[in-house]
Amino acid sequence: MRSVALIGNPNTGKTSLFNTLTSSYEYVGNWAGVTVEKKVGDLKNGAGKLIDLPGIYSLHPLSRDEGVAAQYLLEESPEAVINIVDASQLERNLLLTLQLLEYGKPTVLGLNMMDVANARGIHVNPEVLQSRLGISVLPLIARTGKGSGQVLSIVEKPSSIPPVHFKLNYGEITELAISTIEKELQHTPHLPNHRWVALQLLEQNPVVLEFLKSRVDTVKLLAIYEACQSELQIKKLALTLPQWIRSIRMDYIRSLCKDALDTSGQKPHNLTERLDTVLTHRFLGLPLFIFFMYALFKTTFDWVGGPLSGLIDGLLSGPVSEGTASLLQYIGASSFTHALIIDGIIGGVGGVLVFVPQIFILFLIISFLEDSGYMARVCLLMDSTMERMGLNGKAFIPFIIGFGCNVPAIMAARSIEQPKDRMLTTLLMPLMSCSARLPVYALFAAVFFPTQQAAAILSMYVMGIIFALLLCKLFSRYLFKNEASIFIIELPPYRLPQIKTLSRSTWEKGKGFLRKAGTIILAGSVIIWLMSYAGPGGLDVEMDFSYLAKFGGIIAPLLEPLGFGTWQAGATLVPGFLAKEVVVSTMNIIYHTPDAAGLQSQVSQTFTPLSSISFMAFILLYIPCLATVGVIKKETASWKWTFFSMGYCLVLAYVVCLIIYQGGRLLGWA
Repeated sequence: MRSVALIGNPNTGKTSLFNTLTSSYEYVGNWAGVTVEKKVGDLKNGAGKLIDLPGIYSLHPLSRDEGVAAQYLLEESPEAVINIVDASQLERNLLLTLQLLEYGKPTVLGLNMMDVANARGIHVNPEVLQSRLGISVLPLIARTGKGSGQVLSIVEKPSSIPPVHFKLNYGEITELAISTIEKELQHTPHLPNHRWVALQLLEQNPVVLEFLKSRVDTVKLLAIYEACQSELQIKKLALTLPQWIRSIRMDYIRSLCKDALDTSGQKPHNLTERLDTVLTHRFLGLPLFIFFMYALFKTTFDWVGGPLSGLIDGLLSGPVSEGTASLLQYIGASSFTHALIIDGIIGGVGGVLVFVPQIFILFLIISFLEDSGYMARVCLLMDSTMERMGLNGKAFIPFIIGFGCNVPAIMAARSIEQPKDRMLTTLLMPLMSCSARLPVYALFAAVFFPTQQAAAILSMYVMGIIFALLLCKLFSRYLFKNEASIFIIELPPYRLPQIKTLSRSTWEKGKGFLRKAGTIILAGSVIIWLMSYAGPGGLDVEMDFSYLAKFGGIIAPLLEPLGFGTWQAGATLVPGFLAKEVVVSTMNIIYHTPDAAGLQSQVSQTFTPLSSISFMAFILLYIPCLATVGVIKKETASWKWTFFSMGYCLVLAYVVCLIIYQGGRLLGWA
């Protein structure tokens, strides 16, 4: 089947266009590094496959996600290429465009963000670009879908896109080296355009060098590179060969932009710059961010989310539970079936579904902050703090994504250039409070801190970040010595997110929670209920004599110094390894409560304010869930680092909770 590659700089709207052209939905954010692996979708018209590649500034990769794009072009060779550029940042974007034109495949240039460029007083002439580059140039506004139909009609028949005949002259010395390398490659099978491969080799592209190792005599090719480099030095050019090639391209780009761009009406101070004077202020920036986070949690748990959760709880404990009980009685279901469905399934899963409104509201506000462009500024604000701890501000992007789920957050670490920073971010990600922990926080905050729910829950998020930074300092000093870190991040323009984009983004983040409710949480609830229903003495035993009580009792003595040494608490933690949401559903089954109010009453009798803080901290810090462990193994390709991440989390959780509880008792807080 035909394949068309979608390539462009980070944050140029590629994924938005991909979603439009394929009627699918991939994560979209107003910051660089959202796409970290190639996405494949079927074009609406059935003409073939569309491949959305990670955003790259050039074909010379600096990070693992950028390497995906270069590897794809080498090994899979698409039939055509759609290159998306930001019309408001044309000069910077065209460097990749020239490299793609040299690749030689039929190419369409998508001139995206025309509305942003016009708003800034930048006017782009597509006809000039089309004439100079020799390819089709299509103005687009990918967020709204404007122009996407034209793109779809063109890629319907990739073979009808005119071939590319673009060629830059890199000077006599470089051109001689290119032609010599082309001769060496002429009998090598399964290679794309030989001139393009030669140029990539002269630029010392590591992906191309690795690809050629098993196919040609790279010693001879590198000798050609060295000879060309020496010739440049003889001519007293203070540039390396890759720098020389780049300078030729940049000269051409400046000439092209001079003809195609009209910046006479460009506005000196736009809205983005005015907002940044306040939101990225050296002293005001971080306090404003903390205020926004507090307002986020206040909205989620006090102003809006709390009342909505109450409605869901009333629905589940009233009409749903009572109606199901009446139906089971009508059909003559056994007492076992009745208890399984009412107490196990509805009680267990329902105890988690109560928190769905709060989780969706949290995701909605976070999606708004992401798509507005503000979250990229937070990374800039955090850079100085994170740099002192051994990371750079770019690692804060995966940390923020981790507030939703640790799994995609760890994958997002691929966009970090330095291996040390990437590994550190992966190892520290389990300390970010994902949405699965949220039901636990919400339950205990509602019981013990009813007037300060937002502050109590926010403190758990802040605690995770603080411990991540402290451990980052420790790990970078003793595990990753002498490895430098650099910070480069693009600040996108502020924009008002579209309702459609916000709703889809919120749904995509939240539906994972609902999917768990119908799979892992449902299965876990049934298993937990069966363990509570049966015991050594048979079926339908007292809860304290069940297998679940026996199981929890084994762990309870170890938890005693932490303030929650009951079998009930112990029985919730091990299933929490499968999914942290199972902790609340297990409690609902253990305490056999009809609604949220009943569960809160039972929790208030079992825990104290101090032990509740210790328990929430333990849920935050102890072993990450099974899915997170799996992705850590995949990304690190090491069982050593995987077990290390599990081990340090467990030790940290125990030590921190021991200090919280025993220290609190010494201070008379118990």
